[in-house]
Amino acid sequence: MTALDLSSPVAVVGTGTMGQGIAQVALVAGHPVRLYDAVPGRAREAADAIGARLDRLVEKDRLTGADRDAARARLLPADDLADLTDCALVVEAVLERLDVKQELFRALEDIVDDDCLLATNTSSLSVTAIGGALRAPGRFVGLHFFNPAPLLPLVEVVSGFATDVTYATRAYETARAWGKAPVACADTPGFIVNRIARPFYAEAFAVYEAQGADPATIDAVLRESGGFRMGAFELTDLIGQDVNESVTRSVWESFFQDVRFTPSLAQRRLVESGRLGRKTGQGWYDYGGGAERPEPDTAEQRQPPAYVVAEGDLGPASDLLALIREAGIPVREEDEDNGTRLVLPSGGQLVLADGQTSVEFRDVVYFDLALDYRKATRIALSASQDTAPQTLAEATGLFQALGKKVTVIGDVPGMIVARTVARIIDLAHDAVAKGVATEEDIDTAMRLGVNYPLGPFEWSRRLGRSWAYALLDDLHLRDPSGRYAPSLALYRHAHASDQREGTAP
Repeated sequence: MTALDLSSPVAVVGTGTMGQGIAQVALVAGHPVRLYDAVPGRAREAADAIGARLDRLVEKDRLTGADRDAARARLLPADDLADLTDCALVVEAVLERLDVKQELFRALEDIVDDDCLLATNTSSLSVTAIGGALRAPGRFVGLHFFNPAPLLPLVEVVSGFATDVTYATRAYETARAWGKAPVACADTPGFIVNRIARPFYAEAFAVYEAQGADPATIDAVLRESGGFRMGAFELTDLIGQDVNESVTRSVWESFFQDVRFTPSLAQRRLVESGRLGRKTGQGWYDYGGGAERPEPDTAEQRQPPAYVVAEGDLGPASDLLALIREAGIPVREEDEDNGTRLVLPSGGQLVLADGQTSVEFRDVVYFDLALDYRKATRIALSASQDTAPQTLAEATGLFQALGKKVTVIGDVPGMIVARTVARIIDLAHDAVAKGVATEEDIDTAMRLGVNYPLGPFEWSRRLGRSWAYALLDDLHLRDPSGRYAPSLALYRHAHASDQREGTAP
C-alpha cells in the first residue's frame, strides 16, 4: 500500500503546538487539511497561526508566495467532528489521557470511512490500549512526530498489537512522502527514542547522586568528550524537568518498575521544588537575569610525563598512541596478555574506563571514553584517595599535552561517557532482540530524534562487539541491583564475537 494521494484530505484533531506542527507538515506536502479542536474558536486561531508561519517561510525564501497562497486555501478549520467525514487520515494530538483518546477515536470511527487511517501522536501511552477501544483496530497506528514537527525529520510509526501491516505501511510511506524520516517500531513503552534514551539522563544523574561530579562538569564531559550536542542536565532543563521525569516514570512503570529504568530521586526533588528548568527560570541551572553559567571543573596545568609505555591493545583508545607521539612524548609499545594500559614513569597506570574502580587497584587512574580522541577537547580522569598524586599529575599532564582540558571526577566505575554509551548499546540490542525495531531504524531514530553523534549500533561496531558487555558486567559486579546487568541479547552478541575470533581462517 502506497502513500496517501495528495488529493486526500488529512485531519488533525487537537490544535496545540504539536497539532499545528503536524498540520503544517501535511499542508506543505500538498494535502487539504482540516483542523478540529474541542474548544470553540481554537481551530480558527490555529489556522491563523499556521498561516503566519507560512508567511515567515516565504520571508526566508523557503516557500514561494504562490505555494503559500495555495496552502492557505487548502487549510480549513472544522466546527464539528462530522466535518472530517471525507478525510483519508486523521491524526490526533490531544491531551495525554487514555480515556480522552479512546473516546475521541470511538467517535471518529462512526464518522469516517472504513478505510480511513486513524493515528495517534502519543509519546507515552500504549498504541495498543488506545486502539483497543475501536471496533476495527487494524487501521489504527501511532505517528509520533518530534517537536517542532515542521523541522525535525523523525517520525516513529508505531504498530499496535492489532495494527494491520497494510495500514502501518501506508502510514510509513505517507510520512516519507511528507519529507520525513520514518522508522517502524512495535508498541513498546517509550517506542524507540524514549526507551533507548533513558540511560543518557539516568547515568548522568547517578554520577551526580554519587557525588562524582557536579552538573556543569558532567555536561561538559558528555559534550566535549562524548560528542553529544547537549549534556543531560542542560537538556532536561530545556525539555522541562517535569516532562522528562514524567516520561522516565511512565517508561519505568510500563516495564513493571524494571530497575534499568528507575527514575532519579534527585530529579524528583527538583520537580517537587518547582525548579522545572528554563520555563521556571531555575532547574539544574539558574536562568534568572544576570545569572552566570557555572564552569566545569578543570585541572590546573601539569607537566607531561617524559615517556609512556603502552602495554597491550588500547582498543577504542588506540588513537591516543599517535596523538602522544605527535605531542613529542616517546611511546614504547609492549605486548601484554594480562591487560591494556599506559604505564607512566612513576609506575602508575592509565586505563580506559572498564566498569572497575581505582580503589581496587594500586596506583591506577582511569580515563573516560571519547567519541573521537583527536577531536575531543576534554578528557575526564578518575582516581581514588589511594592514587599517588604523582600518577594523577602525570596522567593530567599527558592529556593536557595533547591539547585537552582535563576534568578529574570521583572514583566512579564506568565514569561518565563510557557507562552511558554502554547502557545505550545494551538497550538497543535488547530492543532488536525483542522485535521493537531493526538496527538501522534504531540508529536512525537516535541520531535524528535526540541528535546522538552515532547510533547505538554504529557505536557498538566502532567499540568492538564485547566492549559494552564487559563494561556492564564489571559494573553489575559492583552494583548487583540489576541496573547494569547486561541483557541476554548483548551477552549473545559478545560471545558470538568470541566464537568467530576463535575460528581458524
